Amino acid sequence: MTELPPAKFTVTAPYQPTGDQPRAIAQLVKSLQAGNHEQTLLGVTGSGKTFTMANVIAQLNRPTLVISHNKTLAAQLASEFREFFPNHAVHYFVSFYDYYQPESYIPRTDTFIEKTMALNEEISRLRHAATQALLSRRDVVIVASVSCIYGLGSPVVYKFFSQTIQRGQAYPRRQLLASLVNMQYQRNDLAFKRGAFRVKGEMIEIFPAMADRIALRLRYFGDEIEMIEEFNVLNNETLNRLDTVDIYPATHYVAPLDNRLEIIAQIERDMETESAALKAAGKELEAYRLQQRTRF
Repeated sequence: MTELPPAKFTVTAPYQPTGDQPRAIAQLVKSLQAGNHEQTLLGVTGSGKTFTMANVIAQLNRPTLVISHNKTLAAQLASEFREFFPNHAVHYFVSFYDYYQPESYIPRTDTFIEKTMALNEEISRLRHAATQALLSRRDVVIVASVSCIYGLGSPVVYKFFSQTIQRGQAYPRRQLLASLVNMQYQRNDLAFKRGAFRVKGEMIEIFPAMADRIALRLRYFGDEIEMIEEFNVLNNETLNRLDTVDIYPATHYVAPLDNRLEIIAQIERDMETESAALKAAGKELEAYRLQQRTRF
């Protein structure tokens, strides 16, 4: 992955560290610079622990991950860090499931219960915004719940699938459309929503997965991209003309074709292993259902 340009964190606050805060900041920074990974900052409620950590982040000047044990506290911390770093990228990254019940199977009655879930589209958008900020800049603070420890795939692959589009670039339209499909964007000329694109004559409109109400419009002249602009999807008003824009995948779960074929082969091998183990244990029905669900 390419080296990101340097950026300097600056804390914005109407006050300066006072009391025990300057000493705590100095000790934490010194210890981290010495290579010590585990440290504890103790303080009563309202003693300015978040402000202290904001100053530590600014002095170390590194991309930072803040993990909270629940969504509510993560949202509160994200709000506070945004106040301290208004000119930097502070993002909120939590699980996007409002409801999730895993699939299950009851052998006694041969009953299969389908997986059910409800996704929060706004939180999904925020997750994409967090991922893209990490790939495009260094002055980033991600405030997350424990969901951030679960794999989202390779950042190298995610970056590989992204596209940098420049005004005046020769980029055949059919090739761009194929790239959008590979990035898991869906063509929908009627319902324009996040993760979709539509084609209108010489124009291609793209609604990025991390965008709120701002989409992209590319206008072609032959095979050349003549114009790039941002527009408001609610009223179609043009907001900005751009010389270059980065387009990232519509989902975190992207993989090259070779990888997908390898993954499918590995799933098949795992199914055979588990199916053989179930049959050896006398669970013929369970083995059959496993094969049925895997090959469904």
